[in-house]
Amino acid sequence: MAKAVTIIPATKDKFTALPTSSIQKRRVAAYARVSTDSDEQFTSYEAQIDYYTQYIKKRDDWDFVRVYTDEGITGTSTKHREGFNAMVADALAGKIDLIVTKSVSRFARNTVDSLVTVRKLKEHHVEKISTHSTVRANCSSQ
Repeated sequence: MAKAVTIIPATKDKFTALPTSSIQKRRVAAYARVSTDSDEQFTSYEAQIDYYTQYIKKRDDWDFVRVYTDEGITGTSTKHREGFNAMVADALAGKIDLIVTKSVSRFARNTVDSLVTVRKLKEHHVEKISTHSTVRANCSSQ
């Protein structure tokens, strides 16, 4: 005789531990960059775009905004990085809640640029995470 199994729906989100009834989907974007136009780097560039598109879309609690990109652009300055600057502008305009990057160096190699940008994002309650490092800029606290 088989035992009856009662399925109890989750009342807390598995990622945030917040009550499921109060969870609002976060608007999430990613940033991908390669520093040269070589064929090898192009493969990496396409792989980053595909990876982050799937990474964001697989989360039920996230809404995919887009993957912002810069191809063949050095990370030492944010001045000429159109994709990066568009992403930051959209975040500051309230269109993005969370930015995902591969690593801190994909976001910005220049420490001053990185800190200034993260502080601006924090002021607007935008969080930035790196998937391949332990660095997490929790901009949503405080």
